[in-house]
Amino acid sequence: MSFATTFTTAQIASLSSAQILTLGTADIAAFNSDQLAAFTASQIPAFTTAQIAGGLTSSQVPFLTTAQMGALTSGQVGALQTASFAALQAVDVAALATAAVSGITANQIKVLTTAQVVALTAGQAAALSTAQVSALSTGSIAALETADLAAIQTASIAKLSSAQIAALGTAQVNSLSVAALSAVNTAGIAALGTAQVVALTSAQIAGMGSAQVQALTAG
Repeated sequence: MSFATTFTTAQIASLSSAQILTLGTADIAAFNSDQLAAFTASQIPAFTTAQIAGGLTSSQVPFLTTAQMGALTSGQVGALQTASFAALQAVDVAALATAAVSGITANQIKVLTTAQVVALTAGQAAALSTAQVSALSTGSIAALETADLAAIQTASIAKLSSAQIAALGTAQVNSLSVAALSAVNTAGIAALGTAQVVALTSAQIAGMGSAQVQALTAG
């Protein structure tokens, strides 16, 4: 039995950064829900990525508080096992600091649930890199709130695949800025369905390049 299981919540909350570093992955994996919740937000950055990756289990992750989630660094977020990341509650995903979003790996992106995608904030969506956006499944793309899609960097919209573009709902298409839509490649424009084309505003149409208009009419 790990000695960590004997810690009271008060003892856990009093651990220093140096003491936290002495915790083994087996110790961390042995903590119960109350013990996990006892760690303060200020203690969270002390955990190494190795401790996060090797100690925190998918069954423990749902017990993390939003304050703890908000204190995770980008490196710690990226260290979460894929199964652990998939187990995060929607409120926990929404609590991630904008700066920590860059740590989400492509494998973690691929296991995002619809609830987690919906929980993303516009600030978090804006912080997604082109590689992260490209890794989103068509289901995740379709689940994005319009404000979140509108917040995604234009350079990332430009790299969306035809399948991702085709997965957008009419409200999502309508929410794209003129600059974002004009950045979509011709293959993506050609992938737009009839309902999506009808949803385009006159400003969006006017902002298209000649090659895009040709692809639109050809489609």
